Amino acid sequence: MKLIVGLGNPGEKYHGIRHNFGFVVLDKFVASSKYQVVWEESKKFKSQIARLSKDILCVKPQTYMNNSGLAVKLLTTYYKIPSTDLIVVYDELDLPLGKIKVRKGGAAAGHHGVESIIEALGTDKFIRVRLGIGNLKTQSSEHKGASVSAEKFVLEPFVHAESGTVKHVIKQALKALDELLEKGLEYAQNQFN
Repeated sequence: MKLIVGLGNPGEKYHGIRHNFGFVVLDKFVASSKYQVVWEESKKFKSQIARLSKDILCVKPQTYMNNSGLAVKLLTTYYKIPSTDLIVVYDELDLPLGKIKVRKGGAAAGHHGVESIIEALGTDKFIRVRLGIGNLKTQSSEHKGASVSAEKFVLEPFVHAESGTVKHVIKQALKALDELLEKGLEYAQNQFN
């Protein structure tokens, strides 16, 4: 079974912010004509869950970003899913908006949701679909030490001028998820890295 987890924060207050890009992509993936399923609330797994097939489970943890690992651990334990069958979709400040990267393993790079998952599972050996949200300001060297402005930036909505790029990234991310499921990690990496 494959577990696809989109990272974000629950609640209307966080709707449309950069940090919820993982939720947005998973919403589009689940709503695609290919699957046409709906999200169901699961108190047991502290998540919204959409079962795409008997082998594919999509999840939006409702534990808030910094505790995403709690929901992921509950699901991987219950369904006996190895970390190698986990795909996490999330926003990446260190990538410019418009870029996406697919990789397996590696550090959390300051992303608290990914940190939480690594800590909960005791491994970093899971697949990531990293969605760039950075811009020239976040990419500059003087920004690197300014975590307060980075935290503020990720909690802001995308601006109107970015909407075309955001749509493009979503389309690319959906394609990456399809290719990961149908053709595997190596193929998806060759297409998107």
